[in-house]
Amino acid sequence: MPKLVDHEERRAHIIDALLRAAAGSGLHAVTMRSVAIEAGVSVRLVQYYFDTKEQLLLAALTRLAVRMGERVRDRVRATGSSTAPRDIIEAVLLEAVPTDEESRTFHLVYTEYAVLSVTDPALAGQSFLAAPNEMEDFLAGQLTAAQQAGDTDPHLDARQEAVVLLAASAGLGLSVLLGQRTAEDAVSVLHYHLGRLFPDSRASEGRGRAVR
Repeated sequence: MPKLVDHEERRAHIIDALLRAAAGSGLHAVTMRSVAIEAGVSVRLVQYYFDTKEQLLLAALTRLAVRMGERVRDRVRATGSSTAPRDIIEAVLLEAVPTDEESRTFHLVYTEYAVLSVTDPALAGQSFLAAPNEMEDFLAGQLTAAQQAGDTDPHLDARQEAVVLLAASAGLGLSVLLGQRTAEDAVSVLHYHLGRLFPDSRASEGRGRAVR
């Protein structure tokens, strides 16, 4: 009896091949053929699941976003039973720091995709900003919850603070990729700023967790 094909597994295999290729040679250099070679399959099979390179790139970005969400949840669970807004915010921001191969690949591919989307009409037409906008909404909501709980200044503008936090974490992540600073230094900067937002938090007392 012939083996049934698991299409989702094949799609994931091809997407993972793209991510490996992009991490090694850059997203700009990735082609359907190079992905096929990395995956050990034919170009025709890659095209069966993804009509265009743009479709494949978007699928890879979606897969990375899902995995990032899983890593954030893992970080939150690692704090114990705490679901305080401050811990959740920290977990989100620390995923912007490339501390291992998976997070490095995520930020490298995401950054390259953002740059390419500026000049490539096919990529620019995709819903690239949906995830960042959702993250901004999420952080603003967590900051509002922290204000209501009395954990941070009630006079802060939660939306503006969320924008600043995301911009800072993205910039720090890029500085680590470029070798401007270490992951440990970037984490220290994030803890410093979080300590200003949450001055009474135990996290501001130098616990320095998160680089893994």
